[in-house]
Amino acid sequence: MEAHELKAAQAPLKERYRQDPAAALVTLRAEGLAEGLACRVSTGKALVEAGLHRATGGDGSQVCSGDMLLEALVACAGVTLRAVATSLGIGLGESRVVAEGVLDFRGTLGVAKDVPVGFQSIRLTVALDTDADAEQRATLLRLTERYCVVLQTLRAGVPVVLEAVAGPY
Repeated sequence: MEAHELKAAQAPLKERYRQDPAAALVTLRAEGLAEGLACRVSTGKALVEAGLHRATGGDGSQVCSGDMLLEALVACAGVTLRAVATSLGIGLGESRVVAEGVLDFRGTLGVAKDVPVGFQSIRLTVALDTDADAEQRATLLRLTERYCVVLQTLRAGVPVVLEAVAGPY
């Protein structure tokens, strides 16, 4: 996609959202079916079976939800990077995006109450394949960071409510 094509596709959306801010509020939804020690998650394109990580007793035959979180971050950062590069007219070859997260599973398994459950840190690395100069690269990364939904959500945190409902949802 060329910059003018991306801008043409986004222009009516931007104008609509300026005129009607409520139209920009979209609820995304993920659904899974929990059975045994696994949860089958419909991604919209495929069915993924998530299970316990090897470090918590899993056998490695199912994806770990922590890996899925990092994969979502990589996907969002990669798509955002490409969109920003396209919008700025910066040529970008096959650039690699890598997310690495550090977990201490003592928290997850309740072995050490002072160890938090969840990632202790996440590092996102982008290897750019571009002829862009240093200033353009800095702008590309700054805007990718600014507009990456998953990155910003992880950084800011959002309220999450866990509730149980009776019967099938």
